[in-house]
Amino acid sequence: MTIPPAITTKLREILGEVLGLSPTRMAKLTADTALFGSMPELDSMSVAGLLTELEDRFAIIIDDEDVNGDMLETFGTLAAFVARKVAV
Repeated sequence: MTIPPAITTKLREILGEVLGLSPTRMAKLTADTALFGSMPELDSMSVAGLLTELEDRFAIIIDDEDVNGDMLETFGTLAAFVARKVAV
């Protein structure tokens, strides 16, 4: 699946805001950047805030069954998840 650049750009902004990442760290996020379990800022408390922001900013609904370790594994898997939701 090809992920539109607008989605990755907006996703970087959201992650930066929710997790308090510097612009330098946001710019370094690649599809292979590990997220949950590897990024100290992304803990179980911040996941709730992240999901809320994703729903608001992308006008999507994230069901409880959608949330799992796979979707938050890397920046790429999260971007692909959002792209699939936006396309629905």
